[in-house]
Amino acid sequence: MTKEAGEAAWARARTSREGKDHETRTRLLSCAEDVFAANGYTPATIADITQAAHVSRASFYLYFTSKADIFHAVASAVRDEFLAAHEVPGVDENDPVALGRASSAAFLAAYAQHLDLLTVIEHQALADPAIAAIWTEIQERPRRRVIRYVERLTAAGQADPAADAEAVADAVLGMFAQFARHRITDPVRFENTVDTLNAMYLRLLGIDARRA
Repeated sequence: MTKEAGEAAWARARTSREGKDHETRTRLLSCAEDVFAANGYTPATIADITQAAHVSRASFYLYFTSKADIFHAVASAVRDEFLAAHEVPGVDENDPVALGRASSAAFLAAYAQHLDLLTVIEHQALADPAIAAIWTEIQERPRRRVIRYVERLTAAGQADPAADAEAVADAVLGMFAQFARHRITDPVRFENTVDTLNAMYLRLLGIDARRA
C-alpha cells in the first residue's frame, strides 16, 4: 500500500469513528433528556441513561464525566434550541403579522416539546449556579428580544401597545407558555392555536392585522 493510500484509509477510518462518536453522544443526550424529564434530576441515574441509550457505562464516560455533566449538556442544548425558536429566517421583521405568526408557531412547538424538562431545569437552577445561568438565558433572552421589538415598532409608529414594552413582553411570553401546557399534537388544532396566539399578540401590540 502506498503512503497516499494508507493516509486515505486512515482518514476514512477517522471520519467513520467520528461519525459513530457523534451518533453515540447524540443518542446519550436524547435519552438523558427523556430520563430527566420523566424522573426529575435527583432520582435519575447514569444507569437509567445508559440503559435507555443501549450503551455501556464505560461508553458513557467517554463523553461525560458525571450525571451533572450530561444534565448541563442537555440543558444547554435545550436552551440553544429554545432560543433558536425566536429566530425566524425568511420572515420579514418589518411585517409584524407574519413575524408574529412564525414566532408563535416556533415558540409553541419548542416549549411544548421540552415542557417537562424545562420544569426540571427550573428546579435544578435553585441548587446549581451553572444551570441557573442557563435558565436565566432561557427566560431573559427571549424577553429582551420582545422588548426591543415592541420598542422598535412603537418608535416607528407601527404599534400602539396596550402597556409598556416590558409588560407586553411578560404578557406575551406568559401567554405562549400557558398555551404550550396543553401539549397540542393535532395539526389542525395547533394551527388554530397559533392563529389565536398571534391575534392576541397583535392586540397587545395594538396592531390591526387587517391594515398591517
